[in-house]
Amino acid sequence: MNLIIRHMALPAVFGLLSAAAFASCGSDGDGEPALPGPSAGSEAVASVNTDVIYQANPRFFAKTRSLSEIESQLPRISGMGCDVLWLMPIMEPGEERSIGSPYCIKDYKKINPAYGTDADLHSLVTEIHRLGMRVILDWVPNHTSFDNPWTVTNPERYKKDAAGNIVSPNADWKDVAQLDYSSRSTVDAMIDAMEYWVKEFHIDGYRCDYTEGVPHEFWKEALADLRRLDPEMILLAETSSKDFYADGFDMVYDWDFAPAMAKAFWQGKISAFVTDARATIASLPADKSILRYAFNHDVASEHEFDRYFGSADGVKAAYVLTAMLGGTPMIYSGMDAEGVSGKLSFFDYSPLTFSDRLTADYTAIDDAYKSTAGVRGGSFADYSTGDVAAFTYRTGAETLLVVVNTAGDTRSYRTPIQLTGEPFTELIDGSSAPLPVSLQLAPYGYNVYLKK
Repeated sequence: MNLIIRHMALPAVFGLLSAAAFASCGSDGDGEPALPGPSAGSEAVASVNTDVIYQANPRFFAKTRSLSEIESQLPRISGMGCDVLWLMPIMEPGEERSIGSPYCIKDYKKINPAYGTDADLHSLVTEIHRLGMRVILDWVPNHTSFDNPWTVTNPERYKKDAAGNIVSPNADWKDVAQLDYSSRSTVDAMIDAMEYWVKEFHIDGYRCDYTEGVPHEFWKEALADLRRLDPEMILLAETSSKDFYADGFDMVYDWDFAPAMAKAFWQGKISAFVTDARATIASLPADKSILRYAFNHDVASEHEFDRYFGSADGVKAAYVLTAMLGGTPMIYSGMDAEGVSGKLSFFDYSPLTFSDRLTADYTAIDDAYKSTAGVRGGSFADYSTGDVAAFTYRTGAETLLVVVNTAGDTRSYRTPIQLTGEPFTELIDGSSAPLPVSLQLAPYGYNVYLKK
């Protein structure tokens, strides 16, 4: 395997499942949950993911020497269950026409001096690997800053208007200059720069920004070249198009996941969301994954952190669904910080106070997610009702039941009748007891039950 999907010894049937296989039950007319009836169960799934990505914005860790501060946080991040550290762009940003974006690259082979030195990155990567984690860099191939030296030394690498002036990709991105991949010089320079970080710092892959802005032909050549350096390289495309799997990417985005989940939280229609989320997993090619998150840097900069899922507590409930509905889950730096409110701009140097309490909460969720990899490869059934997402996975003698209250007040949920009275272990708090007829769920409360 090239990426982070772990194989189960089960038949591969991703392409055989249909959305109809994930039909869900509803609620009765008075708003109380109807007695759950299972949807049609899916066939066993061939591969399930066990890894978690942590997206780190260096500007949230320190105003200077942030790479060193991230290194100091690695035991906490690793202990939380994160296996891959995604560093947002660490390259030197431009100043000409700048609006402060880290995605405005002046030098593809130089670290932003505000983040630290080459020695700091070497130390960070060494510690990441010592802890058994991997690290991917954010790569910006579509455009550079206007003061990138290439604009002077190699103007053939840029698109130009009729007057010969280098242009921006669009009217909204006036701080950056559009690269031209019809020039072989551009292709060679970009591949050389991507190789540099692998050879010099031993990074483990890339998250590739605005993948659709660059031709497929480039990606096929560049990714094949990178895999010659490291066959196990992690390659994540910022696109929802599955066409990029054929270029060599292991994973694309589920763009619709976070906004659809937030809408379901606010509207009390979580069952349809669960149906769609599972249908997306069923449509994936074998041995490929999809990135899912409650927040990433874009969502956090566009929506109020403490309101997008109803409240700050709703973020954890959303992450339970992110982890348990399939794909590769990601925690964004800020989800594990105390007192985050409003929009969280990724342009700002705003160090956060990371929370032991929230770290423990996400650790418990990730532990439950990782320990249930085997049963999550089994058959799926949906028992969701209104505000409560509830679904099971089954394989052999094991049954996993996930229940999440997506409402801001207490909900009573009647458990599936065939599970009532059966002995389950609640994986979040470790308690064991027969499953009751009815579960009382706190606002944005969640439970993960396992029967062996």
